[in-house]
Amino acid sequence: MEVTVQLDPDKQLELFGPADSHLRLLRRSLGVQITARQSDLRISGADASVHRAAEVIDQMQKHLLKYRQLTADDVTEFVEQGPTPGRAETDQAITVYSNKVIEPSTEGQLKYIETMLRNDVTFCTGPAGTGKTYLAVAVAVSMLKKRQIRRIVLARPAVEAGEKLGFLPGDIAAKVNPYLRPLFDAIEDMMDFGQMRKFMELDIIEIIPLAFMRGRTLNEAAIICDEAQNTSGLQMLMVLTRLGHGSKMIITGDVTQVDLAANQKSGMVEAIEILGRIGGIGVVELSQQDIVRHRLVQDIVEAYRTRQEARGRTGERGRSW
Repeated sequence: MEVTVQLDPDKQLELFGPADSHLRLLRRSLGVQITARQSDLRISGADASVHRAAEVIDQMQKHLLKYRQLTADDVTEFVEQGPTPGRAETDQAITVYSNKVIEPSTEGQLKYIETMLRNDVTFCTGPAGTGKTYLAVAVAVSMLKKRQIRRIVLARPAVEAGEKLGFLPGDIAAKVNPYLRPLFDAIEDMMDFGQMRKFMELDIIEIIPLAFMRGRTLNEAAIICDEAQNTSGLQMLMVLTRLGHGSKMIITGDVTQVDLAANQKSGMVEAIEILGRIGGIGVVELSQQDIVRHRLVQDIVEAYRTRQEARGRTGERGRSW
């Protein structure tokens, strides 16, 4: 039997060890033949041994990405600990261009990442600080790095959060920058500025207002629609129908912070009601327990939620916060 394992080309020397000592250790311990071909490793031998060697190499790569070093003792431990129970792909590290390792911090976040990888369209709702946007961008950047997609499209509706900003100076990029800043912040955390700027110049990464998506078909792309609670029903339908071949779409928003007119229903809420049972479309609801910002954010969200529930019980009218 023979299998091929794809390697991170930037980490091959550390993975192989001094004078290929880590690979020789695997050959001796597991009785397999290992041949390096550019960014691939070919493993051949008995079926069980080949599968075990592939699993150990996968563990070695994850360890190297997370801890930035790999010793002979680490490799020996992986070999001797025996096969690990099957784990979901999302239990593994999400690697981005900065070689930063991003892992879910809560069960809800783990479910969110699993749902994104398993479905072509994912809706994620939840309060502020639960990582809705950040994890969506992380999955998209990881897919781009692995060449599973050719581009990333990040979009938000240009709706002001309860205040009128008035006329904004500058060209169109300057005008929409305040609305799109959270997406810039997330992506800047996953690659250096020079690389991000190059990708944006080449349209490999495109950050745009929602209205600019009309009339387009986006193939082989990861499409993220952020703050989607502020879309109308027609806007949400327009976004969803941009999905092309080989693409993945992630719709995120906090349905308790709708900035639309009081008589207008959120397009995100409507879409979840209509589409939630269709195969290939996943829905995740993150909660207060998934908040990973400052510890006070959980208390703030809970206090406002309690106040909103009290208003509902007494019949007091008020907009969603």
